[in-house]
Parts: sequence; C-alpha cells; structure tokens
Amino acid sequence: MPRNEKEYDAAVAELNRLLDEVGDNTKDARYRLIETLSALVEAYDDQHYEVPDVLGVEMLRYLMEEHNLVQADLAAEFGSQSVASEILNGKRELNIKQICKLAERFHVAPAAFLPRVEPASQRAGKKR
Repeated sequence: MPRNEKEYDAAVAELNRLLDEVGDNTKDARYRLIETLSALVEAYDDQHYEVPDVLGVEMLRYLMEEHNLVQADLAAEFGSQSVASEILNGKRELNIKQICKLAERFHVAPAAFLPRVEPASQRAGKKR
C-alpha cells in the first residue's frame, strides 16, 4: 500500500496508464497488476479518505450531486448523452475506459467506480 500521498499519486498514475494500455483485456498478463494496484489504491483510499461504500453508478451519482452536474455534463466521458442515460438508469454498466475518464474528471482512483467485492471468507460464512 502507498505510504504517503506522493506514492499514492504515483500508484494512481501507473494504474491509469495500465488501464489505458490494457483496458478490460483480462487475458493480458498486466491485468493482474491492475487488480493488485486497484486493491492497494483502494486500501489507501479507505484509510485516508471518507468514500461512501457504494457501487460504481451510485458513486457516479454521488459525485454528480457533489459537483452539481447533470447527465448532459458527462456526455464526453460516455461518448453520448444516451449512453450516460443508460448507465445512470442501470441499463448498461460502466466499462474500463469510462471508469478511467470519470476517475480523471473527478480526481479519484478508478477503484471508486468499481463495486466492492466481499472477501471469500465472508461470502462463505453467509452460505451456512
């Protein structure tokens, strides 16, 4: 995990660079590095910043409200206003490129737009 803000910024920059190069290609060997960096950045975020525990689209709505934005304001990040509408209405999920653009716009880690994954040990306990 990054130990300070400088290391955190470097980790986020590297994560963004990898996401630009690899995208959502899970077969690329660097994809595991993306997952690891995302986890480290998220751990730092959890320790140093108060981020609501929400899913990607809920985080987007939260940030839109905080920045007084409307759907049309995000057309550039999504390619069109209709795509923004589909995402905000739950008809389409955020993809890696959109997550990267949103992270850059709102100056947050891309992990902020990913759903929180419950550890396997906690999931196993719930099945009993």
